[in-house]
Amino acid sequence: MNELQNGRLFRFQRGQIVGAHLAGASVTEMAALLGVSRAAVSKVMMTHTNHGKTSSAKRNSGQKQKLSERYCCTLKRIVTINHRSTAANVTAELSS
Repeated sequence: MNELQNGRLFRFQRGQIVGAHLAGASVTEMAALLGVSRAAVSKVMMTHTNHGKTSSAKRNSGQKQKLSERYCCTLKRIVTINHRSTAANVTAELSS
């Protein structure tokens, strides 16, 4: 297969898949032509059709935020009022 070691496609390959899809090629034809799996071709085509781009639309797949929306707004307000505050001062004010 012509895919990278970790299963990702090169940007150029994703572009070739989109181009072949727009030209009317089938999934099997594209997979054989480009030397990638049919699943990879289907995933790129689905992402392009649904989101208009060739890379995954998945976001925020990592660690969840530690601060709630309320605390984020409070933190922004504290820093806006006094942007030269130390981390200890901001933490103390946020805790109160």
